[in-house]
Amino acid sequence: MPSFFQVDTRRFNQLALAGILAGFVLLLAAFGTVVSVFVNNHASADRVRHTYDVVAELSQLETQLERAENGRRGYLIAPSPYRFEVYAENARLVPQTLEGVSELVSDNRTQVARLRELRQLIILQMADIHRSMALARGGRTNEAVQTLRAAHDANIIRRIREVTGAMRQEEYALLQQRSAAERDTLSRLQFVLGVTGILLLLVAVAAFLLVRRYTLDLAATRDRLNLLNTDLEAAVTERTADLRRANDEIQRFAYIVSHDLRSPLVNILGFTSELESTNKSLGKLIERAEKDAPQIITEDVRNAREDLPEAIGFIRSSTQKMDRLINAILRLSREGRRTLSPEPLEMEAVIKEIAASLEHRVNEVGAEIRIERPIPNMVSDRVAIEQIFSNVIENAVKYLDPARPGRVAVRGRKDGANVIYEIADNGRGIADKDRERVFDLFRRAGTQDQPGEGIGLAHVRALAFRLGGFIDVQSELGKGSTFRLNLPATYVEQGGAA
Repeated sequence: MPSFFQVDTRRFNQLALAGILAGFVLLLAAFGTVVSVFVNNHASADRVRHTYDVVAELSQLETQLERAENGRRGYLIAPSPYRFEVYAENARLVPQTLEGVSELVSDNRTQVARLRELRQLIILQMADIHRSMALARGGRTNEAVQTLRAAHDANIIRRIREVTGAMRQEEYALLQQRSAAERDTLSRLQFVLGVTGILLLLVAVAAFLLVRRYTLDLAATRDRLNLLNTDLEAAVTERTADLRRANDEIQRFAYIVSHDLRSPLVNILGFTSELESTNKSLGKLIERAEKDAPQIITEDVRNAREDLPEAIGFIRSSTQKMDRLINAILRLSREGRRTLSPEPLEMEAVIKEIAASLEHRVNEVGAEIRIERPIPNMVSDRVAIEQIFSNVIENAVKYLDPARPGRVAVRGRKDGANVIYEIADNGRGIADKDRERVFDLFRRAGTQDQPGEGIGLAHVRALAFRLGGFIDVQSELGKGSTFRLNLPATYVEQGGAA
């Protein structure tokens, strides 16, 4: 290789940059030329189309005049509704077509002058036709025939054809000029593209010679990258395994903590019951003392007798709520550790079973659950799918608007390798600020007039993620909500087969 190409990295970068810039400039020049030619061709095509439009309109005008004339002649020979209709229809179309020609040739002075003459001739011709038809329809056929003969002697039609022919020839002459200009433009484009191609080829050869000396280094670098990628994949696999172990550990921790919390909670509930019994006995003792020795009953004792039941009730309600939350955490922990077992699911049957389980509640509130067929089937874990649909449909029924009949619709469709199910209702709806909060654990939105701990939708989203999909909601306050569930049509466990 010549010594010119044995350059250091800095020199190489400068030469490569110069070559790229030169090629870029050449490409810009070629692009500008192509754009210019394209614009010119587009304009030429418009002008050619304009020429053909003018010719077509002139031919249409001639045809309509001839049909009107033929309708008149036929009607004078043998009057009939059909011949009169031919005359009337074409007599109506002639002015419209003439206006169309006028618009098309308005930019050509020569054509505008011819059009003025053509318009006068057509006015004379149509007036003659109208006059003879009026005489014929009035029973004065002989006079109408005389009018026709006089028109034939004047031969206005022949003059009209001469004018339209001259206009047509003018358009063809313009077409030839435009075609010649277009050919010149294409020739210039071919020349420019040829020169540009040669220059680009030279730039490419120079760049190839400059880059060739780095090929072996790039190949070696690629091999090193492949090795690093292999190590990275192993690291990702190991990290994924660590994350799974950490997740399992969190599940076990949640289970252990929730399980261990139940013991002191049971003790608190037990002591609360004993406190209630003691409070009853203490209340009876205070009542007896008030009768027998009221002087020993102080104001503090009376206040304690009134406040103690309320405090005990608060302790009981709080512990009961904590018990429900602990049960929910335990349930979520068990579900998170449960092994998923995919199987073919006939979704219409699954949804019908869920609707049947809610039938009493649905009838109670005067609502309706409707399945919009067809519902696509899927291969997934039955228990998880039933829990997802049960929670969402039950929530839809629970939060219907009492001011109108409740409607819950379940529908679905295939979307490539996924299936999308929608549960839509006309209930209370969800405010914009609460749309994501409803999926948070122990978070609820809107008026809290229904029982619940804010666990259901969090559990639904966790199950959807675990099945390889997601769930979201579209809602408008006061109008209803639509929960959209997007899941793989066939569940494939990560690292395994379906």
